[in-house]
Amino acid sequence: MNPYRIIFILFLMIVLSTSCEKDIDKQKPIIDLSISDAFPVNCDTLYFGETFELKVLFSDNVALGSYSIDIHNNFDHHSHSTEVSECELDPIKDPVNPFKLIEEYDIPKGLMEYETGLFISIPAGNGTGSFDEGDYHFFISLTDAEGWSTQKGLSIKTLHREEN
Repeated sequence: MNPYRIIFILFLMIVLSTSCEKDIDKQKPIIDLSISDAFPVNCDTLYFGETFELKVLFSDNVALGSYSIDIHNNFDHHSHSTEVSECELDPIKDPVNPFKLIEEYDIPKGLMEYETGLFISIPAGNGTGSFDEGDYHFFISLTDAEGWSTQKGLSIKTLHREEN
């Protein structure tokens, strides 16, 4: 066989094998709060000084990456809720000692579906005193392995449980 023909065939095989279009992830991941025992959902209540279990189902068409939660006050009634239903809000007030939590968590590599079972403790207060009760946002952000992200913004109440 002609050496030029061999070189041409090898070159052609290299070009064809590298020019094939790779699958590109173009879909955002999904935060599913419709699962049984999902918590919290819009308008739920969390209690200071207690622990709750975050129950959410995350999914992606290729692979999940990480998620974060952000709990912050909504005393001024700002909005970034992604939920359709409206929650009853307390009157607008100025924060004195508001609670804030921002945490990020990795999801085991290669998973297309992941159900959280994360226990989160909310302290009753800090060195300044008891945290302010009232309207808060519970914001969940999910990022897949390619960097696409989606968010859920929930309106919640965070209260001190009344003792009997």
